[in-house]
Amino acid sequence: MRKIPFAIPVLPFRFTLIDAGILFFLIGVLSLIIFVASGWRQEMQPAITISLDPSSLPLYSANSLIRILFAYALSFVFSIWYGYMANRSPIHEKVMIPLLDVLQSIPVLSFLPGVVLAMIAIFPDRRIGLELASILLIFTGQVWNMAFSYYSSINTIPRELTEVTRVFRHSRFTKFIRLDMPFSAIGLIWNSMMSVAGGWFFLMACEMFVLKERDFRLPGLGSYIQTAASQGDMVHVLYGIFTMVFLIVVIDVIVWRPLVAWSQKFRIDTIQAEDERESFVLDLIQRSSFMERVRTALSRAIKRLEAFSERFDSPFKRVFPAVRRLLFLVAAVAAVALLCWAIVKAAGLLLSLGVDEYATVLVAALYSLARTSAALFIATLWTVPVGVYIGMNPGVSRFLQPLVQIVASVPATAVFPVILLFLIELGGGLDIGSIFLMLLGTQWYILFNVIAGASSIPHDLRETARLYGVKGIQKWKTLILPGIFPYLVTGLITATGGAWNASIVSEFVTFGGETLKTRGLGSLISESSLSGNFGLLLLSTVVMAMIVVSINRIVWKRLFALAQEKYRLDY
Repeated sequence: MRKIPFAIPVLPFRFTLIDAGILFFLIGVLSLIIFVASGWRQEMQPAITISLDPSSLPLYSANSLIRILFAYALSFVFSIWYGYMANRSPIHEKVMIPLLDVLQSIPVLSFLPGVVLAMIAIFPDRRIGLELASILLIFTGQVWNMAFSYYSSINTIPRELTEVTRVFRHSRFTKFIRLDMPFSAIGLIWNSMMSVAGGWFFLMACEMFVLKERDFRLPGLGSYIQTAASQGDMVHVLYGIFTMVFLIVVIDVIVWRPLVAWSQKFRIDTIQAEDERESFVLDLIQRSSFMERVRTALSRAIKRLEAFSERFDSPFKRVFPAVRRLLFLVAAVAAVALLCWAIVKAAGLLLSLGVDEYATVLVAALYSLARTSAALFIATLWTVPVGVYIGMNPGVSRFLQPLVQIVASVPATAVFPVILLFLIELGGGLDIGSIFLMLLGTQWYILFNVIAGASSIPHDLRETARLYGVKGIQKWKTLILPGIFPYLVTGLITATGGAWNASIVSEFVTFGGETLKTRGLGSLISESSLSGNFGLLLLSTVVMAMIVVSINRIVWKRLFALAQEKYRLDY
């Protein structure tokens, strides 16, 4: 068999100050991860004391940052795998997409008892169990919109590009690395920003919580802000928020802004845009000899993997179908057995509830449905025009992108007392205030996806619209709305789940030792999780999941199918 040559030139290596800075940064990040992870081996104390001394903030910040980093890495891998598997066949799609609807509709606190108890059982008396539980809880607040984004992107790849991979008989790995990932890059990067912002948003619930009268807490920014808020200490709440804002800005400069600028090369353009997004960090990386060596090594590795996959993809299909069927059968049997066990356990919990509790849950569901619908309507009204403006104007994006990330990342419960005092003056209290709190947690899903959609509109289409004098409403009807439609639908799907998730922190708020609550499913989930009433927690979660899945099936699924068929970027 003919060998595929790898003619990648070896560039001369010149060690410069830029290389020294990059190496110093990488070593520093690795050392920080090792330092923070070394504390996970310690024994788990009954309750770690959270110090409000500002000198503790650097250590707490490092702990929270590492947890979010690990949770994001897990979310990224899961999203790629899940979206790819769901796209492989109609059978996978019919099972996995409804399952994703269910999972994204389950609030963080509903995952909390099972995740925490499981990790503590696996790692008894060790802090690593609680650390892994916290990472998994952050993961449940990050992953779903990324999975939907990747699945949506690879479902709307132009048919001509897919046909090219078939004509040249590319392996699945080559198609994945040369077509699927580049085409999904813009949406995946913007949804990654939203996911990390969601991690910061739910950090307070993931680092400090009460389960069956046991107080679990970990050193981190979330627990610092939660402790200060519980004591009504707004000064230290602001210390924590300002530290979080500083971290978000730093991450934006060294991570997100370079990635956004780099991802613009994956737009389907036939002409070069005049005003491209820029990043001085990306410029430094591109001028680094060390990073050039890294890129060369990665290119060689990818080409060798492509050659391997081209050579063994077909034999694998012929030789291993029986093995794949056997593995699928084993996995299916295990899944059915686990499902049967879960149904039996769930039935026992649900049967232990009385008629009054069922009626309470149904009435609470109506209240929450009204609030989430209002929050989604308000969010869509302002995020679509603002997102289009940011996405289609790189100069504006350079200023507003970090600002949007900061506002999206601030935990709503930390600033809620200020909002609540304002709303009390206007009248309505928490009944109306919870809608604004839901907005703080859900509007960003729509905004980030609209920005991604507007950014990905090919520049030649924009130029054509400009040359033909297409403006105003006509431009929105013929260019903007069709261009952003698949991204907007993805944003609305994830925002629906996000709104219901945000209900757990918007309908049940603790500040200054006092608890404020209003009628709703989020309030019931928070109360039942706090008291250890797992039957009511399960019923509330099931009803919430059923509502979200019904909305997705009746409304968003049809719009998603429309986006796939009518608004695919085909030529």
